[in-house]
Amino acid sequence: MSDNTLIKVNSIKKHYLGGEVKALDGIDLEINQGEVVVIIGPSGSGKSTFLRTLNLLEIPTEGHIIFDGEDLTDPKLNINEHRQKMGMVFQHFNLFPNMTVLKNMTIAPMKLLKKSKEDAEQKAMSLLKTVGLEDRANAYPSQLSGGQKQRVSIAGVIAMHPKCIVLDEPTAMLDPKGRKEVIRAVRALNDVERITIILITHYMEEVIYADKVYVMDKGKVTLQGTPREVFSKVEQLKELRLDVPQVTMLAHELQKEGFPMPEGILTKQEFREALDYCVSVMG
Repeated sequence: MSDNTLIKVNSIKKHYLGGEVKALDGIDLEINQGEVVVIIGPSGSGKSTFLRTLNLLEIPTEGHIIFDGEDLTDPKLNINEHRQKMGMVFQHFNLFPNMTVLKNMTIAPMKLLKKSKEDAEQKAMSLLKTVGLEDRANAYPSQLSGGQKQRVSIAGVIAMHPKCIVLDEPTAMLDPKGRKEVIRAVRALNDVERITIILITHYMEEVIYADKVYVMDKGKVTLQGTPREVFSKVEQLKELRLDVPQVTMLAHELQKEGFPMPEGILTKQEFREALDYCVSVMG
């Protein structure tokens, strides 16, 4: 484990019904400080169960999770202290409807971290600026769109100064515009705060910005690598009933027809450049 490793997972298993149901069946992975990591896989593959073990909402049946130098499976671990280091964001927006955006973001730092009102508000405004909502500080949740609410929720978790933030399908309830807003905010927060991000998603366009991708199936990691490395395995992903970006699939189909397209094309720009190259080579 390198000095930069934040999370090291060793052979984690989570079984139910006396071992009949193997939700997790031997997960091994490492996540470095500051990385954006995306976990994908078909429904029932164990993604959410795995995230819940990271925050000890589920206790592993076997194995070890080392987070920030501490073994989370140690029965002497202070769970509340650990959970302050690892924030979680789910599909639903955890905002108090009777409080302004600013109040929603400052109440926990003031009560739990004992921050002064001035310090808490200063940090909250900085985070709101990063996610593009500085002008909505005095608005109430009912006055926000779904994407705006989720951006506030994520910024509010980061206001607690966690080492890592875990997002379990945070854009599942949003329209395409809202999804783009949230992912743009997550990327901005990672750039500015250098906080480690772990994201579960079914939307492949959200995967291409990751540093590392893990593909899960039947409680195991079946593929891992950069987005380009993972999406170059189109046939394997199709076997798992997973989508790939449209440009990746189109490039793959052209490659099968004999066009010299590179593996793992991720963006429209890359596709255009590759197609121009094919035209120039093939005359």
